Amino acid sequence: MIFEQLFDTKSSTYTYIVSSGKGREALIIDPVIENTNEYIRILKNLDLKLVKVIDTHIHADHISGLNELSKRTRCSKIMGEHSSSEVVDIRVKDNEKIKIENIELISMYTPGHTDCSYSFLMNDRVFTGDTLLINSTGRTDFQRGSSYDAYDSLFNKLLKLPEKTLVYPAHDYNGKKHSTIENEKNNNPRLQVSSAEEYAEIMNNLNLEFPEMIDIAVPANKKGLTLNQIK
Repeated sequence: MIFEQLFDTKSSTYTYIVSSGKGREALIIDPVIENTNEYIRILKNLDLKLVKVIDTHIHADHISGLNELSKRTRCSKIMGEHSSSEVVDIRVKDNEKIKIENIELISMYTPGHTDCSYSFLMNDRVFTGDTLLINSTGRTDFQRGSSYDAYDSLFNKLLKLPEKTLVYPAHDYNGKKHSTIENEKNNNPRLQVSSAEEYAEIMNNLNLEFPEMIDIAVPANKKGLTLNQIK
């Protein structure tokens, strides 16, 4: 299997390129538009055909490369059915399969960070978007987020996966690349709570500044702007 984890330093975003092998179909998860040429270069070097691109949710801290990649490769654009994106080709429901050549992902509706957040399970690993981070969790104070929904997504969905499941988030701010469900259960400080109310108390008192790009990124990602449109 080909598994590339790429990091955007400006937004601290992880992007993933997945394929079953050279010369085969590929998919990309959570691309950043400014890095599109790098993704295309990697695909070409590995002789991969990009057939699907996925965003885990409407991002607020960067402009997605979802539509730019589709324009340049004719791949299908995928998001969860709750997404407000105007350019999605395929809207997946909870527990729906996404298939490419010898690769299968299962969608998991995991709202809380936003109301359109999805995670994607692939064999021994799960792509958690901004719902579950490494030793942290995604904020819940914008884009119709909900700390109570996040608690349900975390404790009744993601943390019920096998403990050895690898966790690959959409962001990390401390140089960590992945974790496990077991590690997050035992060591994530935001998950050491006994109730949804206790979790909500933590999340409602973070007092975080909004992302610098939010007023640009959210409308751009809903409309699916391409590089030519944002220059």
